[in-house]
Amino acid sequence: MTIRGMAHRGYPRRYPENTLSSFQAACELSYSHLELDVQLSKDGIPVVIHDTSVDRMTDGKGQVKDFTLAELKELTIGEGERIPTLDEALDLLKGRLIVDIELKQMGPLYPGLEEAVLDAVKRKQMQEQVFLTSFDHYSLTRIRELDDKIGIGMINSGASPAFFPFAKEIGCGYMSIHYPYLNDEFIRRCEQEQIGLIAWTVDSEQDMRQMLRYPSLLICTNELDRWASVSGQRNQSIS
Repeated sequence: MTIRGMAHRGYPRRYPENTLSSFQAACELSYSHLELDVQLSKDGIPVVIHDTSVDRMTDGKGQVKDFTLAELKELTIGEGERIPTLDEALDLLKGRLIVDIELKQMGPLYPGLEEAVLDAVKRKQMQEQVFLTSFDHYSLTRIRELDDKIGIGMINSGASPAFFPFAKEIGCGYMSIHYPYLNDEFIRRCEQEQIGLIAWTVDSEQDMRQMLRYPSLLICTNELDRWASVSGQRNQSIS
């Protein structure tokens, strides 16, 4: 039985976030969707890490953009894991679940990020299995200029009716909204516009139960076992 939900950075309560072991764990729990984050190395390779710096997750210090891929691969996460490339992550996830690739673009931070990510997705022939999201809506515009079919989604902290005209303009099929801002009107509008609405990041049992009132929502969570239990879907813990 597939668990309808989005595994946020894999299964970070059990394994280091945005690592291959974390992604494998989410797959073993049969989640329908997985979210991962992509930055760009100094030599233009998409790598999977949330922060713009390596300080929090690795034994190194500095900005991701200042390391070549070879240098990033020398850094250690937890007990011996490495920062994955996007290619490595897609190889693991291909044919297993839907992948939300969040582009960690911020203005001019990563020239060429959009092209590099699209190239990776197309080389793996995974256009139908992924969609690309970002807080940087100019990044989404660039994606749409490069490819008129790939799925894209806006990420926003709040909810606003002003989002919908732009979503229509760029053919945006998804919106990710920080869940406390969601309301009946916004949810109904997404349903009417046939936009997949993602609520992030829902971790407490109380909040999960409130979200159950809206069956169209896709819940993004760090607490994979908890959501499986609260939502009445399969509850299988990884030993």
